Amino acid sequence: MDKSAGSGSGETLLFLTDEQLRKGIEAMFFAYRGFTADPDRILDQRGYGRAHHRALHFIHRAPGTTVNNLLSILGVTKQSLNRVLRSLIDDGLVESRIGREDKRERHLFLTPVGAEMERALSDAQRARMRAAYRAAGPAAVAGFRQVLEAMMDTEQRAQFQSLRDGGS
Repeated sequence: MDKSAGSGSGETLLFLTDEQLRKGIEAMFFAYRGFTADPDRILDQRGYGRAHHRALHFIHRAPGTTVNNLLSILGVTKQSLNRVLRSLIDDGLVESRIGREDKRERHLFLTPVGAEMERALSDAQRARMRAAYRAAGPAAVAGFRQVLEAMMDTEQRAQFQSLRDGGS
């Protein structure tokens, strides 16, 4: 009997062959391409890239977040984030406000134009994800989430859980 086979529904997979793992890696690659295709088209119209999308997403999720917090979440260099933020601020999508308590801090907020752009990007991804979740069913949705969380490093998982628990 194949050790990698579950009881027909995929549960209790205790052993996966290299071939099964390769297929999973390839599926993730093509799924990511699909997941980013619609937002990429929207971003391309404005001359933006995926880093702009990530910044808009996390500023939307936590209005008033600091530049340092965004650096931590995105895991990018200060120089690359500054380039992205500068273009978003110059184009009127993000507003940077000086901190009330610490004047050195910069708090980031989406402008109405930025919120509209973030909504267009997120709507495209939500539509794709909603369709995939409906096709896969509730058990697959829960399993997919568990697999994604298990792939995260401890620090990444803590950041994800903090965002998850702090908002919808």
